[in-house]
Amino acid sequence: MEVQELLKIFAAHPQITALDTLLNGNTSNNIFLKGLNGSGAAMTIASLFLKRRGSYVCILNDQEEAGYFYHDLIQLTGSSDIYFFPSAYRRAIKYGHIDPANEILRTEVLSVLQDPEAPFVIVSYPDALAEKVISREDLKQNTLKISVGEKLDNMFVSDVLDEYDFEQVDYVYEPGQYAIRGSILDVFSFSYEFPYRIDFFGSEVETIRTFDVETQLSKEKMDSIYIVPEMNKSNRSNTMLLNSLPPQTTLACKDLAWTKERIDSLWNEEPVIGDEESFADAEAMCAKLVRGDEFLRTALNFRRMHFGTRPTGVADATLTFSTQAQPIYHKNFEMVSSSFRDYLEKGYTLYILSDVEKQAIRIRAIFEDRGENIPFTSVNKTIHEGFADETLQICLFTDHQLFDRFHKFNLKSEKARSGKITLSLKELNQFTTGDYIVHIDHGVGQFGGLVRTEVNGKIQEAIKLIYQNNDIIFVSIHSLHKLSKYKGKDSGEPPKLNKLGTGAWEKMKEKTKKKVKDIARDLILLYSQRKQEKGFSYSPDSFMQHELEASFIYEDTPDQMKATADVKEDMENPRPMDRLICGDVGFGKTEVAIRAAFKAVSDNKQVAVLVPTTVLAFQHFQTFSERLKNFPCRIDYISRARTTAQVKATLKDVADGKVNILIGTHRIVSKDVKFKDLGLLVIDEEQKFGVSVKEKLRQMKVNVDTLTMTATPIPRTLQFSLMGARDLSSITTPPPNRYPVQTEVERFNPDIIREAINFEMSRNGQVFFINNRIQNIYEIEHLVRREVPDARIAVGHGQMEPDKLEKILLDFVNYEYDVLIATSIVESGIDVPNANTIIINNAQQFGLSDLHQLRGRVGRSNRKAFCYLLSPPLSSLTQEARRRLQAIENFSELGSGIHIAMQDLDIRGAGNMLGAEQSGFIADLGYETYQKILEEAVDELKSDEFADLYADADDGKRDSGSEYIRETYIESDLELMFPPTYIPNDSERITLYRELDKMEEERDILAFTERLKDRFGKIPKEGKELIRVVRLRRIARKLGMEKLVLKKGLMSIFLVANQDSPYYQSEAFDKLLAFIQKHPRECMIRDVNGKRSIVVKNVSTVEAACALLEEIEKQTL
Repeated sequence: MEVQELLKIFAAHPQITALDTLLNGNTSNNIFLKGLNGSGAAMTIASLFLKRRGSYVCILNDQEEAGYFYHDLIQLTGSSDIYFFPSAYRRAIKYGHIDPANEILRTEVLSVLQDPEAPFVIVSYPDALAEKVISREDLKQNTLKISVGEKLDNMFVSDVLDEYDFEQVDYVYEPGQYAIRGSILDVFSFSYEFPYRIDFFGSEVETIRTFDVETQLSKEKMDSIYIVPEMNKSNRSNTMLLNSLPPQTTLACKDLAWTKERIDSLWNEEPVIGDEESFADAEAMCAKLVRGDEFLRTALNFRRMHFGTRPTGVADATLTFSTQAQPIYHKNFEMVSSSFRDYLEKGYTLYILSDVEKQAIRIRAIFEDRGENIPFTSVNKTIHEGFADETLQICLFTDHQLFDRFHKFNLKSEKARSGKITLSLKELNQFTTGDYIVHIDHGVGQFGGLVRTEVNGKIQEAIKLIYQNNDIIFVSIHSLHKLSKYKGKDSGEPPKLNKLGTGAWEKMKEKTKKKVKDIARDLILLYSQRKQEKGFSYSPDSFMQHELEASFIYEDTPDQMKATADVKEDMENPRPMDRLICGDVGFGKTEVAIRAAFKAVSDNKQVAVLVPTTVLAFQHFQTFSERLKNFPCRIDYISRARTTAQVKATLKDVADGKVNILIGTHRIVSKDVKFKDLGLLVIDEEQKFGVSVKEKLRQMKVNVDTLTMTATPIPRTLQFSLMGARDLSSITTPPPNRYPVQTEVERFNPDIIREAINFEMSRNGQVFFINNRIQNIYEIEHLVRREVPDARIAVGHGQMEPDKLEKILLDFVNYEYDVLIATSIVESGIDVPNANTIIINNAQQFGLSDLHQLRGRVGRSNRKAFCYLLSPPLSSLTQEARRRLQAIENFSELGSGIHIAMQDLDIRGAGNMLGAEQSGFIADLGYETYQKILEEAVDELKSDEFADLYADADDGKRDSGSEYIRETYIESDLELMFPPTYIPNDSERITLYRELDKMEEERDILAFTERLKDRFGKIPKEGKELIRVVRLRRIARKLGMEKLVLKKGLMSIFLVANQDSPYYQSEAFDKLLAFIQKHPRECMIRDVNGKRSIVVKNVSTVEAACALLEEIEKQTL
């Protein structure tokens, strides 16, 4: 059922009709709505707004409440007239850091108030209302309105923008920027979450579209837009928001008295002085704020509705609602069903609200499995808190409360933040002069820029690479796929430039290939042995399995569902499973393991879980026990932390089959551990085990299902090449309702450290303090003891005895300490759900992936987490370090960081996957080149030594020519390029050339063409010809041509050099011969020094060449 229909049912509530009548009459100005629980208030406001439109300002007590209230209104009404009015600062105003994304939301609200007739609902909270805004008149004078069809030229618009202090850039990615390209003007106004793209035709506005910062592609068309400059810079903000509201606005408050108190307390705070952005003194800060009594005086001029526990002032009308908040069931389905039954007997209708359709189906399945018939209607959107209404006799219950999950609200501002991130990612991957570039045939060189060269009177672009002794190569834009940016170790020392023509590079490639082949060969052999084994096939899911899966506190991500389904399918299959699950920290790999383990236990098999450290063994024991506590299943663990007697007793029970799941360190693989009937082996953090343990495992697991998990994201391309060796599931999407970790870059300042630790302790949480130098770690401990005398502090670092360190970590997990001051040893997988603040000292010294891993230690529960990166003033850092810190500050979402972390982790992941000696090669060859060699090696093994093993997979498709050559080279003297007048920025052109050069599929080419048109306007003909080269190369490769040369109106086709190659027996070659016989005049066959080539006359464009090759392909034999 649609949520709008539900709202209609609620809007028919007698008290809402009464409220509507009250508001139409002018008698009562202070209305008290009594007894609204759960999301009742949001439902009431939403119903009112649907019924009579009008204008409302809803004031909640803090940002979080306001966020949920706003989210509820958006979910319920789906209307675009609902706005969120946040504080302009990233944290409290006293720190003074302005957040541009919030500023957009504030300005958007002010733009709406320009039209006195417009209906709206604004949701806000005291901290935001305390900050002054610009007055309506001032805003009107500073707004530029542009409409489609208006007579305007882009020069006039850009002059106005300069006046507004907008900055001209190549690509727009933040508010306050604009860019001009030909007839297109992009501008990011402060009044809308997306930037605008205005297309002029002569001196008339032809179209206006919004576009997405990340892809730079258009979204939707607009008729007219407002462009507003940044308001906060000027000192024009001099009035409060209430003064700009139309007089007939209604204020809906949760607690007006508290709002006044909170505004007063903001006024009295002392600013924290940390850096350039903070306020100089209290006076400067108070200039931006209003006083509590001023606020209250203005508020009393409006009609007020109170939906809290009591009205502020004397209510002149009270409407009583009889609602109850949704009961707390704690996932106990006995309680759920008896409570639902009671409601049904009283004649209530049950509605269950959920964003995910699958959840409603799951709840139905649980009731069915329990053999109960409980009718309910599922609703397609959810609210924050469910409630039951007596008058209407309806229950609106939410699924996240049934299952104790965390529910997250989304604000629009997330979008505005994403732009900066994409840009920093893009900069990381672009070629800039001086970068090290690897050419797969010549080795490592330095990038010397884009140069224009002349070939037979036509201009072409090429890339210049500089090698040792200043030797230079020009790489044509058709062979860009051979170049990759050199990514080696993180150590930062530049690679050695190769010397041209010595053959050293070739030797190194060969050596690597041989090594890679040896490793791959073992993997493939192992795989083929497993293919022949017989294992146990499990029965399909039981009802307990359904119940277990539905009670997971987070929503399943699509990847997680797919991984779970794959694992189950493997288990139900008679062949032994060998599956590897990759996923970043906190992406729910353990959950997949728990489900698999439970499935094995349901069939009376035992499960062994192998983990690298004692701490993890204990943690997994806790996690498994917690998730399986209501199920008939016994879990135990063995590790150094248990006494010999305990271990002995446990092992006896394991041998008798009394323990279903055994968790342990490598102690599990020792001789004295005997299982009665082992069915599943789970290995966590595989990359941390040594060779000997892996060998013992091999003997253990020939016919046992094995599930391996690793957090080092193994790069996609590697996965494909290893697909032959193991089954892989990759979990790349983060759980949807995790809080983003709020990340701040700050100076080292005792005040900030004190505040952070005190705040975390006030909510009974714990703090990680990372300090990577052992020399001064005890000084830091003194500092913290001095600032926070009541904190319990532990210090841990790698030079301690392992047992002592382990004890400290275990005690920290068990909440014996409040603060753990440690070196970066914590990044290796200890999970403290109660620690939600991490402070990293000298953050500029960490790599991106380290910062990402460290930050992944917090924010693992349903509380908001904080991460403070302490560094010297930003101006004194190197550009690299500054960029890193800014990128990580913006990547607050869990999992968005995987993009950056990928780059450094790639290198590690590849090394781990294939053994340590590989990382040496990676340093020499650069990462991407290494990947290409790996892929070639695996391909060669598949087609030579293991041809029969993979034969069934190919079904003998050996008729096309592409097997006989690795790729086709193209040379030409035609003008193929994107002219600089079309795409002005050099590095953007290179990026586009590279993107185009990697393409194969027709649909990719079409999409690429659309994107270009959208961003830069109509494509010039030399650009169109360039795009056709991709198509030409694809067909040529299919026909087995090694090289195509288009020069002086002729097309020369070079074929496979080896005369005895099986290519000359293939269908592809026959097609070519048939074509030559049909057109004897245009074709000549040449044979120079044993190189065969065919020359075709009258081919002067790429278009003509494509047409010819297509004709060859269509030859019927």
